[in-house]
Amino acid sequence: MVFSRLFRRQTEADQQLSKGLEKTRRGVFSEIAKLFDRGAFDEDFYDVLEMLLIQADLGWDISQQLVEDLKASVAEHGITDPQFAKDYLRSDMVRLLELATRNRKVKILQRGVPFVIMVVGVNGVGKTTSIAKLAAYHQRFGRTVMLAAGDTFRAAAIDQLKVWGERLDVPVIAQTQGSDPGAVVFDAMQAAHNRDIDVLIVDTAGRLHNKSNLMAELSKIRKIMQRHVEEAPQEVLLVIDATTGQNGLVQAKEFAKSVDITDIMIAKLDGTAKGGIAFSVARELGTPISYIGTGEKATDLAEFHPESYVDSLFFGEGDGL
Repeated sequence: MVFSRLFRRQTEADQQLSKGLEKTRRGVFSEIAKLFDRGAFDEDFYDVLEMLLIQADLGWDISQQLVEDLKASVAEHGITDPQFAKDYLRSDMVRLLELATRNRKVKILQRGVPFVIMVVGVNGVGKTTSIAKLAAYHQRFGRTVMLAAGDTFRAAAIDQLKVWGERLDVPVIAQTQGSDPGAVVFDAMQAAHNRDIDVLIVDTAGRLHNKSNLMAELSKIRKIMQRHVEEAPQEVLLVIDATTGQNGLVQAKEFAKSVDITDIMIAKLDGTAKGGIAFSVARELGTPISYIGTGEKATDLAEFHPESYVDSLFFGEGDGL
């Protein structure tokens, strides 16, 4: 039986996203909303807007571009209504984020043929918790899930994954610290086949100190996966920590040079009052943003949709920009 991975249950997703972005919305973006309410589109307005956008982690280039585009639109159309000006900014922000969704592929899952997700990212970005959220996400669609503790470099990573496995009632394939990650993945692929698992989520080491070793390790893991499922891994998910802002983006760009990324999850978004990192990710990486981490619980995962994201940055549930 073939079933499609459906990413859009909009009402529930919007509510979850709005709740998760509450701290972000009450931070810099609330100041941006207040700035528009002044209704004075002079040079001081544009200077302050650019400063606030930079503070919100959009980056200097993107902030300047948004401000210049807005200034041109206001002048061209003689805009005096703050709501109209907001609409122009909203449209430009959505358009920027759509850069990170236009290449998103619909992924097809087959019962009994494991859909393999390889999760990558530097240490400390929240990979283990993100894996748990991803497992719970697929469980909500009625899919069977298995986890593989492929980060054998850190004993804590193995232990944390086992704890999450117990909480979610999900089997975890693991060995001891220092074991060969390839051996763990081999066991996990065999177990997934034998148990007719729908989704296998594989953790990987997050060290960047030696890129050649990292690439060799991930290449080996891929080959082992492909012995069982030719197209595996069907998803390579890069986890980015929103709280580290532009520094996190720099790390992500370095990691992306070594790994062929298909999807991105922005984790810990509930822990920052900024939230503009998604715009930088969209422009700098160009890889589809698929998920947003909106809390500490396994259920705190929202699907990424540009319009919903922008509206949630400025307004609460049920409002629009």
